[in-house]
Amino acid sequence: IAGHDGGTGASPQSSIQAAGVPWEIGLAETQQTLLLNDLRSRITVEVDGQLKTGRDVVVGALLGADAFGFSTAPLVVMGCVMMRVCHLNTCPVGIATQDPELRKRFQGTPEQVVNYLMLVAEEVREIMASLGIRRFEEMIGRTELLDMNDAIDHWKAAQVDLSMVLTSPDLPPDTPRCRTRPQVPVLDDALDWELLRKCLPAIEHGEVTKLGPIPVRNVNRTVGGILSGEISRRRGVEGLPDGTIEIAFSGSAGQSFAAWLAPGVTFCLRGETNDYTGKGLSGGVVSVRPPERARFRAEENMIVGNTVLYGAIAGRAFFRGLAGERFAVRNSGACAVVEGVGDHGCEYMTGGRVVVLGRTGRNFAAGMSGGIAYVYDVDRRFQGRCNLELVDLEQLTDEDGAQVRALISEHVARTGSLVGRNVLASWDRGARERFVKVMPRDYKRALEQQAERVAAPA
Repeated sequence: IAGHDGGTGASPQSSIQAAGVPWEIGLAETQQTLLLNDLRSRITVEVDGQLKTGRDVVVGALLGADAFGFSTAPLVVMGCVMMRVCHLNTCPVGIATQDPELRKRFQGTPEQVVNYLMLVAEEVREIMASLGIRRFEEMIGRTELLDMNDAIDHWKAAQVDLSMVLTSPDLPPDTPRCRTRPQVPVLDDALDWELLRKCLPAIEHGEVTKLGPIPVRNVNRTVGGILSGEISRRRGVEGLPDGTIEIAFSGSAGQSFAAWLAPGVTFCLRGETNDYTGKGLSGGVVSVRPPERARFRAEENMIVGNTVLYGAIAGRAFFRGLAGERFAVRNSGACAVVEGVGDHGCEYMTGGRVVVLGRTGRNFAAGMSGGIAYVYDVDRRFQGRCNLELVDLEQLTDEDGAQVRALISEHVARTGSLVGRNVLASWDRGARERFVKVMPRDYKRALEQQAERVAAPA
């Protein structure tokens, strides 16, 4: 349960001031709902949002939290001065930056954070002692120990009523109010164990393995995660040679399909996927296309969910259809082709290449500091939907054109995309000129400086 004032120092002022609500409200409602449905004993509830003192921890525990997240306070302990430039790579104290010179200014140590959290824990112990509570678990969900402060007499607080927050369901005394037993294991029947068993010859001896089509449903989450983890353990970050493992799927895959896909693994899905497809993609290849019997126009329908390719570092992805919001958010190395995206595409992107063969939503390229996006501006209105704070819009160079054409050609080969075919067919008849190159200014400056160093005489 996250609350308070809008998250990171990169958040816009509108989010910081107006998006968050007190976590106490959400935490209390969550605790009450879990108790009423006899689920509290199986759930760990964590809360975060401007927790700073031991009193904050105690209040959270009394409202039902088992665990607590600290972010801002430990950052301040390590030297953060809250300049709110986390997204600009200009952090003056060297915390939120990749600039080598600025990172030299970082003076924080793990011991500082440990000392701070020890002081928080000490205050928690003092408050527990004053309440007559010995074990932390005994304090969780004890809302009867909380009350409104009668001293609040400001006119703005005159109508405040916290009775719904402080209430507790009328349940038997022995009802667990914190987590007391493990959750039902969900990995025992994971589809990945079957994939791993069939792919062991490829992992151990490098044998080319082709499987499928294997049916998937939305209950099959993180398909590929266990398989890729085993490849990384045995083969390291290099993984397997390209094309060693090829697996075809059919159906509607659950969240995080093809997550962390390792080098040498190719996933081809006929159907659709949910959110976080290709999350953390690490060198593999993933493609999604509609079922063979589909009669709808792929370029007008969603085929993958939100937050696709979140945190991807390498690999290639091809989606014949539309993607949801925050496509390629924090992408730092993967190449992707998609036929349209929702709002906030390529947000916080730091590397890789993205080709969009259709319309984008608003706020495209917000916080984008690296990588390049190529958008097929079908309605000539892309500029109004792009966040130009950190990027410039340019025409394609010959090198860009060759790269975009190669990616679209692979997209067509893997997905049978009609949009891609049409673009390639009319490439020299105006299609090339329709593309807009989204280029981060800092990235362009870095490339120019690198080129100058290479060209300089020894």
